[in-house]
Amino acid sequence: PDMDRFRAKLEHTTRIIPRLRQRVAEDPLGVAPPRWEEDPYFDLAYHVRRAGAPGKGTLRDLLDLAEPIAMQSFDADRPLWEFTLVEGLEGGQAGGVLKVHHAMSDGVGLVRMTASLIERSREAEPADPRAAAVEPEPISDAEPWSPLDETIDALRYQATRRLDQGMTAASAVVQGLSNLVRHPRTSMKNAAELAGSAGRLLAPASEPMSPVMTERGLTRRLHAFTRPLDRLKRAGKLVDGTVNDAFVAGIAGGLRRYHEACGRSVTELRMSMPVNLRHGENARKAGNQFAPVRFPIPVGLRDPLERMRAIRDRVAKERAEPSLPALDVIAGALNQLPSAAATGAFGSMLKTVDFVTSNVPGPRFPVYVGGAKILAMIPFGPASGAALNVTLFSYDGDVHVGINCDADAVTDPDRMAECLEAGLDEMLALADRGAAPTETDA
Repeated sequence: PDMDRFRAKLEHTTRIIPRLRQRVAEDPLGVAPPRWEEDPYFDLAYHVRRAGAPGKGTLRDLLDLAEPIAMQSFDADRPLWEFTLVEGLEGGQAGGVLKVHHAMSDGVGLVRMTASLIERSREAEPADPRAAAVEPEPISDAEPWSPLDETIDALRYQATRRLDQGMTAASAVVQGLSNLVRHPRTSMKNAAELAGSAGRLLAPASEPMSPVMTERGLTRRLHAFTRPLDRLKRAGKLVDGTVNDAFVAGIAGGLRRYHEACGRSVTELRMSMPVNLRHGENARKAGNQFAPVRFPIPVGLRDPLERMRAIRDRVAKERAEPSLPALDVIAGALNQLPSAAATGAFGSMLKTVDFVTSNVPGPRFPVYVGGAKILAMIPFGPASGAALNVTLFSYDGDVHVGINCDADAVTDPDRMAECLEAGLDEMLALADRGAAPTETDA
């Protein structure tokens, strides 16, 4: 890509999306959550780096270079993102490693945040008079807040938050009493369902369900592969399902194969997946607009159609949990617990998850950056305490699957990648035949 063109585009993007120039500021009193503040020393050159491709410049070499980048912590005094252009890949190609902290955005939000970086053609796009009429955000010359300013702001935040919580609670009580008087049976039923739903979402677990992927560590191993989107769609339609149903069923089948290769059988594993909460007025929002849910799914079913139906039904049930929209409120309440109790509650939810899946829709047509055509967009989501994260990103007729393994949990990441590819290929073959394979095919 043309780096001057890319830098100019990125410079403009950081001015129309303020979050890209903001850093996290901690509350010195510990009474308010961290907040975003503009980085007065923002330097684009720090966030955009260049590197030469190692080895022969293969995809494997690129992933080897990306692994230590994925494992390194962000500089907490700067905005939580960085981009590395890797030049000299085979075939005269280049690769870009974009690393963004999840605090900035989820996958869907990130696609929307970075939309202004990509182009629809190789040629430079003509200036849009409508865009020219929109002035970029000015960059302030303000100095960082003083400790006194931070303290006053934290106290103001806490007072406002408690007032808002009190008003919200009072409004809810009034509304609840009104509904109870007018519709006593329905109100009591809804309250019981909400309480039951919250209990299911927060149910503690003592250990992962996998007998193999039990350890956790800091080392990460990355793998990736690509498959046709239309075949995965057809697989999902065999059970009146979606691409996500076929994707998760394929990953479940791959995990069964991995456990069998390790000499252990498994019936269910606990999966975490983000549920997109962008609806109505929030439909176009960037940032984080999701609720994480965790639940066991059947991985031991050998019949892929039966497995896909079971997973379709289970995922639909979890998406319909009535307490999902209130998960932020529930998390806020947990954050009010003593630090040890809150850490224990969240830790028990994360470290007992066996694997994470995520499905992010991308552009349906080819796009360009700096005049260079983007051939693939490979996603890697955080393991977040699980043994591995498997994320699918659809782009221009293909699905690109990124596998992020905790090397202490997945002791043979190469075999894991082979098994997951075989599991997804099983779903594609099912789509081609339009029927379930025999037992020997599984």
